[in-house]
Amino acid sequence: MPSNQPSKIFIIGLPRTGTTSVSVALLEHGLNVAHMAFTQHCVQQADALSDVPIFSDYRQLDVLFAGAKFVYLERPLGAWIPSMQMLLKKMLPHLDPIHGKFHPIMKRSFNQTFKLDQVDTPFDEQHLAHCYHNHQRQVLRYFAGRDDLLRLDISGSGSLSQLLSFIGRAPTAGAESPLDFPRLNRGTDVAGWGEYKHPNKISSHAAGPLQRKYFDYPV
Repeated sequence: MPSNQPSKIFIIGLPRTGTTSVSVALLEHGLNVAHMAFTQHCVQQADALSDVPIFSDYRQLDVLFAGAKFVYLERPLGAWIPSMQMLLKKMLPHLDPIHGKFHPIMKRSFNQTFKLDQVDTPFDEQHLAHCYHNHQRQVLRYFAGRDDLLRLDISGSGSLSQLLSFIGRAPTAGAESPLDFPRLNRGTDVAGWGEYKHPNKISSHAAGPLQRKYFDYPV
């Protein structure tokens, strides 16, 4: 990456706020991108990271990666809640702490943010609204008075240009319009990232010198 860019860009919006669209846009503008990260090597290799566990671990990642920039994605609750309800209904069996097949980091990240072990119906509308606002309050309180956080609604006109300006990246010739994001993972689609092919994608399970070990920071 050019020297005037941050060492890392962490997309800390919750699932269903546009993380896939942002990740694909950053790929198209020349960055190495991971959508979910389960190993140290994945985090170290990627220029930009989103989703699990980035939205829950931004404080720890802030300490580990000096000079990083953070992007908080916002979405109106009227659109986010039904989308999140759809996602959770699909994911809940796999998030079970004992029998679920998802990675332990994914289970931890979702449980920390959505309190899956504290409610009978995690996809209840009021519960999800509380989780969204609680996460938002925590993010804004943590970054208060700092200039390394961008709040972004990707549906806004010129939102992609706003992000590129924030990270010091000029639009790449031949990429998507520099003004707006590609609209991916709409409706019931939750596999947009896995189906998108690009040489700059970083595997969430990328193995390095420490194999597939993640960071030992406190959670």
